[in-house]
Amino acid sequence: MTTVSINKAPKTDQLGLVLLVDDDASLRRVTEYSLQSAGYRVLTANDGQKGLEAFRDHQPSVVITDIQMPRMTGYELLKTVRTESPDTLVIVITAYGSVEKAVEAMKAGAYDYITKPFSRDEMILIVERAFALLGLQTENRRLRDELQHQIDFNHMVGISDPMQEVFDVVRRVAPSDATILITGESGTGKELIARAIHAGSERHDSPFVAVNCAAIPAELLESELFGYVKGAFTGATRDRLGKFELANGGTLFLDEVAEMPQELQPKLLRVIQEREIEPLGGELRGIDVRLIAATNRNVEETLKNGRLREDLYYRLSVIPIQLPPLRQRIEDIPLLVRHFLERYAEGQAVTVTPETLEYLTAYEWPGNVRELQNTIQRMVILRKEDSLKLNDLPEKIRKVKRTSLNQILQLPDDGYSLEALEKEAVLQALERNKWNQTHAAAFLKIPRHTLIYRMEKYEIVKR
Repeated sequence: MTTVSINKAPKTDQLGLVLLVDDDASLRRVTEYSLQSAGYRVLTANDGQKGLEAFRDHQPSVVITDIQMPRMTGYELLKTVRTESPDTLVIVITAYGSVEKAVEAMKAGAYDYITKPFSRDEMILIVERAFALLGLQTENRRLRDELQHQIDFNHMVGISDPMQEVFDVVRRVAPSDATILITGESGTGKELIARAIHAGSERHDSPFVAVNCAAIPAELLESELFGYVKGAFTGATRDRLGKFELANGGTLFLDEVAEMPQELQPKLLRVIQEREIEPLGGELRGIDVRLIAATNRNVEETLKNGRLREDLYYRLSVIPIQLPPLRQRIEDIPLLVRHFLERYAEGQAVTVTPETLEYLTAYEWPGNVRELQNTIQRMVILRKEDSLKLNDLPEKIRKVKRTSLNQILQLPDDGYSLEALEKEAVLQALERNKWNQTHAAAFLKIPRHTLIYRMEKYEIVKR
């Protein structure tokens, strides 16, 4: 009579689960006890056929099998297990002197072998090594998966505290399916952030579809989003999928969502709540889409003036991400300049003089990163030399710095202490920005760590 003894465990938790297959009852009991004493959970079977059934039912991480058994040999069990589950490690038990069978088993994919008689310590050591290898394999798969899903920040340059905070939020929210609202001025990189979130999610192999709600006429936006069926209106000569269905399984990015017509907003709200759309002239259809929205408008103002429905806003902003304007992350400007120089110089060694970089850093950049990008591209194309100088700058950038310095520095005739001037500038910047160090540093156009150094140097503390 054949038996199978199982210390049962859920199939979802296979860590430390060993299947021991041997027709020698005495050896089986001793080995089972040794493995259990070492902390492993053990299934046992007394022949190869029962062993295969136990393997298929419980998917253990490690199989230990004798070679010579009735009904199905350990060698046959080994080949079947390796075919059905290549990640499972199989340890074979052979009789003393049966080296040929051990070699044959190793060629068939056995992890290791042990010869009878063996000690408890020998068996435990081999099993420990097997689980250590499994752990390494699992970690390698995890690392490969992380690399495949690694969020692409290559096009988003930033060492400033505000951008590092944004990157940290993106890393944490990307794996979820939460709806996200990205806010920030035009040109701050809202779509880049949306694409990075998509790339870091489980939906990365599915479509990323972007829709600019401000660029599509109001009367066409509904059919653009939800699609229509043939005959829904004059000119609808065939079915057309909307952006929601095109993004099914992936991510839909609604840029400038606050520009969406008010009469269309309840329909978007319903899609978010019910996860289904209704094409024009058609029936309800279920969808599986992650929604990311963005707006360059002040959210409080859009809610106050009714441009954006309050209930829709709360549905969209499950996780809000605020992108800082470039003037609040000026320490990133030199990095961005270098990044755009490399992109547009096309392999040529184009540089920028320190004085030119100083002017670029002093400019307010109302168009943010997009304006800086366009400026560098224009300078590279129109340059006369491979070193970008002041004359290569647009006049508005040169003029802004000249006039601002003349207006600020009204020094007395009898002179003034430079240290006192610097201390006063730091103090005023902090007070004007309500002692927010990041904003004060941006106001002074210096890195935050430089501001902190100046505060410590002049013993400036919040009053």
